[in-house]
Amino acid sequence: MVLDSSTSLSTMSRRIRPPEPPSDLRTLASVLQWRAQTTPDAPAFTFLTDGETPQATWTYADLDQRARSIGAHLQALGAADQRVLLLFEAGLEFTASFYGCCYAGALPVPVNPPDLFRLSRTLPRLQAVVEDAQARFIIGTQVVVQAVAETFCRKAAHMHLVPWEVLPSSDGQLWTPPKGREKELAFLQYTSGSTGNPRGIMVSHENLLASLAAMHREDLESVVGVTWLPPYHDMGLIGGVLLPVYSGRWIVVIPTQAFVERPLRWLRAISHYRGTTSGGPNFGYELCVRKFRPEECEGLDLSCWKIAVVGAEPVCPETMERFVETFRPYGFRAEAFMPAYGLAEAVLNVTSGRWFEPVVIRSFLRDGLEEGRAAPCEPSHPRACRLVGCGRPWAGHRVAIVDPKTSRELPPDRIGEIWVRSPNVAQGYWNRPEETRQIFHAQLADTQEGPFLRTGDLGFFHEGQLFFVSRLKELIVLRGRNYYPQDIEAVVVRSHPALSSCQGAAFSIPGDQEERLVIVHEVRGSKRRDWQAILEAIRRELAAEFCFLPYAIVLIPAGRLPRTSSGKPRRRRCREMFLTGHLEVAAQWQAGRDGVADQVEYVPPRTPLEQTIAQAWAEVLSVPRVGVHDNFFALGGNSLLAMGLYVRLKELAPVDLPLERFFERPTVAGLAEMITEALAAQLPEENMEQLLNHIEGLPETPSDSPA
Repeated sequence: MVLDSSTSLSTMSRRIRPPEPPSDLRTLASVLQWRAQTTPDAPAFTFLTDGETPQATWTYADLDQRARSIGAHLQALGAADQRVLLLFEAGLEFTASFYGCCYAGALPVPVNPPDLFRLSRTLPRLQAVVEDAQARFIIGTQVVVQAVAETFCRKAAHMHLVPWEVLPSSDGQLWTPPKGREKELAFLQYTSGSTGNPRGIMVSHENLLASLAAMHREDLESVVGVTWLPPYHDMGLIGGVLLPVYSGRWIVVIPTQAFVERPLRWLRAISHYRGTTSGGPNFGYELCVRKFRPEECEGLDLSCWKIAVVGAEPVCPETMERFVETFRPYGFRAEAFMPAYGLAEAVLNVTSGRWFEPVVIRSFLRDGLEEGRAAPCEPSHPRACRLVGCGRPWAGHRVAIVDPKTSRELPPDRIGEIWVRSPNVAQGYWNRPEETRQIFHAQLADTQEGPFLRTGDLGFFHEGQLFFVSRLKELIVLRGRNYYPQDIEAVVVRSHPALSSCQGAAFSIPGDQEERLVIVHEVRGSKRRDWQAILEAIRRELAAEFCFLPYAIVLIPAGRLPRTSSGKPRRRRCREMFLTGHLEVAAQWQAGRDGVADQVEYVPPRTPLEQTIAQAWAEVLSVPRVGVHDNFFALGGNSLLAMGLYVRLKELAPVDLPLERFFERPTVAGLAEMITEALAAQLPEENMEQLLNHIEGLPETPSDSPA
């Protein structure tokens, strides 16, 4: 079903907040069937293919019919009770396949699809998830299935690879409702980012529906949502795919890549479809401010936006203030901001602000926070640290601040580990009983109250609000994605022969706008080393593997890394030594002010090819100018922007360079050299004059390309 804009907006304007599903519905599939029976013609999902153009709008009847068809097909393949990996970005394919798995009695496993331009680097994580989940089925688009077919078919003859394009859309009459699944798992949620040791979080139907019910009751005003978050991430999955059906709301889906390329598409969709609820991690709001152009915002009206959730990473008060200042002229109200704290193990929600309550921002003495206590102070104090309150616990939640060493609850204004007890805490980690016992079944030492989920996060309560401080666990969160330090350290080790395993530490430190990654590593035989070559090798390998640059790299002499008695790196101690300046530094590189690395002298493009590359970078990164020695990732580039830039420049200079080589030398001059060398290799019969003519004849990047 496809609705034109006028029909969609007219339908929206007549909608009221739908009722909560009856309490006797115990599975996600039964909730969708109830919605399809009671409001079959209500719009459910609108998919914008490029972030602007509607691909289709599905009603609840449409989604139910498609889910029945896919469910019947999977049942015929024997997928009932099996794990089914879903390799999709946000869109109709993912949504239909997820609910199709629910209808089939299969267990959906949303996973970040492999990067087709970096297949050799992204397939290992997919293989690790397949092995851990013991999955027998994979559903993805034809091109994704073809890309992974050889790897998985060779290793496991029983693996079923199902292209989306072959899934039926009209044989729902063959579907048989699965029986007795109320107490079973609804899906497996694998944390994003790690390549080494994936852990699947077991979410039951009971956990899921408890979480969705709590959010539905608190979100009093939502009838239209807008999302750009990836569906394999917990915030995007719960808020963008599952909560809409439970709440009966209409949601508009924007591809993540489309948002990153041009954040205004998110705001335009909210304005056009009169979105009442939307949200994302801190960096999403920061990106909107950084790429703001007044001339592009004519007609923008954000007065309909009543709940702007901000979470998934530390919430920065300056980001919210900049966003309000920038978009208040277009109707955005500061009261719409709703900071929240949650995690996948608690099916997303633990605490949040409330509708149109002012955001709580308080200042505390930094010295006190370092000592484990919250001491309020004036914002003007030279040692003040501003923190954002993440709201109060949801109904039915018990949130305790606990001393992680003694397992005793701490009073308000004391910093400890955040423990959670609620019906939406997940069942544990798939096939990991000991980790499940330690993390999901904690008890208070003095009262024996439990079980609690140990979040691994540090925080405190003040004025009834939960304030997040830092992580007890060593997980690193960069731009909303999770990375394990050992994965980053392994990439650093292989970047240069002077670096050995188990001799380095990766950790994050707070920044003005987001967390910052720091690398500390010992160097063997430190005499007569080419320090710049080692530093550049680390940066190059991190850019190729993860498509980001660290904030700082510190090389230290051998034997100087803090270690445990068993020889493991003490990352937290290393972090403290970095922040206090107590590391013995042999050489270092650090990003400059505001995250712009190596304040290099501006050198303008010198050739037509360099001009083409620099213009494309400036538009994609929303910077006024780019010099030939500027680094793509130091200027704010990331994996999504790198992908878009790669496609654009491949069209301008059709050279057979995979993405992982495309950013081997992530400067304008370096990339221009690589393209020239590759063109020379492709045109062995042509002389240099013909080659230069080819480069000079490249078309310029269109001036109206989206930034």
